[in-house]
Amino acid sequence: MNEEEAVVDPNAPVKLSSPIQAHGETLTELTLRRPTSKEARAIKALPYRMGMDESIAIDLDVAAKYIVACADIPPSSIDQLDLSDLNTLAWKVAGFFMTPASTPSKA
Repeated sequence: MNEEEAVVDPNAPVKLSSPIQAHGETLTELTLRRPTSKEARAIKALPYRMGMDESIAIDLDVAAKYIVACADIPPSSIDQLDLSDLNTLAWKVAGFFMTPASTPSKA
């Protein structure tokens, strides 16, 4: 999954290239839920920064805090992530801040 796919389908689980340990279990994929406003206020930072040229740069330290909260894994599990998985998850978290939550369609 690349950055664009991570933002396009926020509900899709991310298959990890290397398994991690969390809560005594081996995880091969992580599913992130959308962070709440309360969590964003508690973390006190966005998971990305906007450059003067309007480019977006991920703030890995902040993104890691959101991954912990939204995937319900301990902080120690973040350190086990492969760099490519960390990058994918970080972009997925950033995507939550760039798109509105989907609402169920009315039939």
